Amino acid sequence: MIRDEIVAAAREWLGTPYHHQASLRGVGCDCLGLVRGVWRELCGPEPEAPPPYSPSWAESLGRETLALAASRHLAPVVPEAVRPGDVLLFRWREHLPAKHCAVLSAPDRIIHAHDGATVAEVAFTGWWRRHLSHAFSFPGVSD
Repeated sequence: MIRDEIVAAAREWLGTPYHHQASLRGVGCDCLGLVRGVWRELCGPEPEAPPPYSPSWAESLGRETLALAASRHLAPVVPEAVRPGDVLLFRWREHLPAKHCAVLSAPDRIIHAHDGATVAEVAFTGWWRRHLSHAFSFPGVSD
């Protein structure tokens, strides 16, 4: 798969309403559901089902659950070297585990889902860059 295919697949989700734990394009998804949906479209069946999780799962568990799951199926990337099509993980506070994910759509843009909105493509601003904790590429990605 090439990076442009990943970005195009993520853009197909634009406008999908936010729905916690969902992953149905055009119907509802959360940030993980967006990445899961792109995986299904480009890679096939999901390699593992996510466990049920609450909106405050990261704070209550205190473990890098999202990053560990990503590292089982995606290739790690140095966060300073991300490229369009990479999956980005963010932590809201320095002492908390990563709990939000997005797809980098351009050097200065991300696609993500967040509570109270639809899947959107937004600027990859300094705020996002400061909260970036991990980055990964889909398996077999090429330019």
